[in-house]
Amino acid sequence: MALLRHFARARRRGRDATGTRMWTWFMLPGTLWMTGFLIASLALVAVLAVGTTDDLGNPRFGFDLAGVRALADPAYTEVLARSLGYALLTCAICLLIAYPVAYTIALYGGRYKNALIAAIVVPFFANYLVRMYGWSVVLSDDGPVLRALRAVGLADSGTKILNTGVGVVAGLVYGFVVFMIIPLYAALERLDVSLIEAGRDLYGGPVRTFFHVTLPATRQGAAAGLVLVFLPAMGDFVSAQLMGGPDQIMIGNLIQDKFFQGQNWPLGSALTMLLMLVLLVGMLGYLRRTRKDEAEARR
Repeated sequence: MALLRHFARARRRGRDATGTRMWTWFMLPGTLWMTGFLIASLALVAVLAVGTTDDLGNPRFGFDLAGVRALADPAYTEVLARSLGYALLTCAICLLIAYPVAYTIALYGGRYKNALIAAIVVPFFANYLVRMYGWSVVLSDDGPVLRALRAVGLADSGTKILNTGVGVVAGLVYGFVVFMIIPLYAALERLDVSLIEAGRDLYGGPVRTFFHVTLPATRQGAAAGLVLVFLPAMGDFVSAQLMGGPDQIMIGNLIQDKFFQGQNWPLGSALTMLLMLVLLVGMLGYLRRTRKDEAEARR
């Protein structure tokens, strides 16, 4: 009998190994394709960052650090700092909005969970640019938001949302909040409700239970949502272009301008590499946090 169980376990391990190899081979072409183009595009941008331009503004390969040195210009560092501030503020607001939404759906949605998630996600299938144009109309001077605020006395005729930092952040939050809701919902869906009940017995209140039980248990979902919001928000240029003014431009707008209007590809490439470096630091921080959480969970 023991011999039969041994052979059965060996067969299962063999099938698992075969399945793993099969899926590895299936993933290999797509992985090589995406990795190859990613490396090639990054290499091209890195080479152009130290290149030059001719009299017509066309890029030429060479070696000139003028574009890299220009990154120290206070005007560019101010735009980078503004972009970083907008992205971090967007992450914080998205987290504050998404947590109650995800918590309510996951724990109290019942049989309507899938329908509620679909109601949140499906509108975001629309083109991002179209949604941003619609949002700019909603936030315009004669839009429903300011009309409602004026009606209750919270705004006057001079109050504006567009062409301000508030408008830019509002656009970023609207555009990327769904990326925060989904991972938080997935984390809360996996949460054992009995832990919350035990936490209430132990800590005696919903607020303390949330901070001592629910929040630590869903920390990885929150971290994933923060990364998914931060990465696109940092490089976004549509929100600042449609809902901001000259004083609200982000690094994405600056890169777009250098490549198209300014015909300064070396500087545009150097700004792109700087943006990639900032995003890489954020991604590495997330991966380090994830590995640390996994190590703690195995203890």
